[in-house]
Amino acid sequence: MVRAAREAKARGAREFSIVSSGLAMRNRTELERVGNAIERIRVEVGIETCVSLGTLPAEEVAYLLSRGLRSVHHNLETSRGFFPSMCTTHDYEEDVRAVQAAKAAGAWVCCGGIFGIGETAEDRVELAMTLRELGVDSIPLNFLNPVPGTPVEGREELTPFCCLKIIAMMRLCHPGREIIVCGGREVNLRDMQSLMFAAGATGTMAGNYLTTAGRPAEDDVRMIRDLGLTLLPV
Repeated sequence: MVRAAREAKARGAREFSIVSSGLAMRNRTELERVGNAIERIRVEVGIETCVSLGTLPAEEVAYLLSRGLRSVHHNLETSRGFFPSMCTTHDYEEDVRAVQAAKAAGAWVCCGGIFGIGETAEDRVELAMTLRELGVDSIPLNFLNPVPGTPVEGREELTPFCCLKIIAMMRLCHPGREIIVCGGREVNLRDMQSLMFAAGATGTMAGNYLTTAGRPAEDDVRMIRDLGLTLLPV
């Protein structure tokens, strides 16, 4: 984790995210391993850290904050009504409680969703309103990359212009929040990626994603500079 954080900083990243699979940390040993990495990244590397570790209770978030953590990421993914048709492992309200716990512990909370999975325009607006009610600090927007062999294989509902409209809608609903465009932007925005900033995005995730490849971070840095925008200092 520390080695990867050094590589991220060398490419211009200002924050490094630590992500696990599953609903939560299995035991204290796992949690402390992440805490140790967070402290080393803060001291040795000198960049901010974010975790996406499932449904963390407030006390576990507080522990990680004491080790130097800045932000907690936990997406709601979509609207309450549409969520059960895509996820059956847990209830939507468990995710809501995880976001509330992170806020209660004092973390900067990053919470958003994914689009193009079959939801309606009304579902997208409902998600935006729920995020506003929860008072999240940063909103990551993901666009479906329909990987072959998955249940959403072949689903291509998004156009570049549709993605830009989603970004703009989120900006209108959250005028003072960070909006970060993340997974699937290369596949869905294609040659219109630079317009995500004009639509209202304040940042983007660089490098690869959980199960799919992104594009070189250097290309994103060049795009941002070509637009006359300023990279936040590391």
